[in-house]
Order: sequence, then C-alpha cells, then structure tokens
Amino acid sequence: MSLKPQDLYVLLALLSRKDANAGYAELAEQTGLAISAVHGALKRAATARLVMFEARRPVLLKPQLQEFVLHGAKYAFAPVWGTLTRGVPTAYGAAPLNEVIAPSSDPVPVWPHAGGTVRGLSLVPLYPSAADAALRDPRLYAVLALFDAIRSGQARERDAAQKLLEPYFR
Repeated sequence: MSLKPQDLYVLLALLSRKDANAGYAELAEQTGLAISAVHGALKRAATARLVMFEARRPVLLKPQLQEFVLHGAKYAFAPVWGTLTRGVPTAYGAAPLNEVIAPSSDPVPVWPHAGGTVRGLSLVPLYPSAADAALRDPRLYAVLALFDAIRSGQARERDAAQKLLEPYFR
C-alpha cells in the first residue's frame, strides 16, 4: 500500500487545524473530500505510521510527518508544472512565504483556478480540491503553499518554508 496525494492533503489539513481533535466529518468539510475518502486517507496514513487513532480520532505523529514532509514528500509528490494561467498563488507567491521572499519579474506559481486573481505559472496542486479549500481556510492555505515551496522551490525558498512550517509541528 502506498500513500496517495489525497492522503498527504488530509494530513496537512489536520496539521493546519488549531483543534487537534478533528473527526472525519470536520476533515471532510475542511478538505472538500467525501467522508469515505478521508477515512481511506487516514487508514493509509496509519499504515505508513504518520497518524494513529485515539478514541477513534486521528492523532498526527508529528515527528514522523515532519520528516516525511521535509525530506520525502517532495520526491513522492513531485511538482507538475504547466503553462501561464490564471489561478491562486502558491509557494513563494502566497503568504506567509511572500513576506520573506522578494518578488522577481518571473511569474509566480499558481494553482489553476477559475476564481484566481493572479496570472502565473501553473503548478498542479497536491489534490484538485486544494485551491477551493485553501480559499476557505487561511491556515490550510499557508500549510499547502509552504509544502509547494518545499516540493518545487529553490534552496532559499525551501529553507524559508521549512522554518515557517516548524510551528505547525509543535
């Protein structure tokens, strides 16, 4: 059994939550996935030893997830680039990383989205519903954008993203 992109998407959603006591319904609402998809994602994550269950609720194994996100996920879920398009900024084009990395004349990475306000270079999101979920939840948006910087950015962007992600793992 291998992890799917939606599995990491659900784990990052759980990581972004202030309340660690989220159930399947709350995660489904946050991510835009079906409850059954969240359940399957968490079962695969438990097999990968990235989450465990207490009282039938998922509990992140943060040290293991941190190691995977920072050192392995960029290989398992490599970035897929497209053409210039309108979308939602991600990676160094989105907060909080855009406050640390100075903009250049290059187009910023964007998740293609009809409601997007920025024209940039298309970066396929970790999961198709990620842009919609990110627009509803600023904390999830920050975590997903930082992950995109880790999987697609240059060394300076990756280092800054890792530092900005650290508080989520505490």
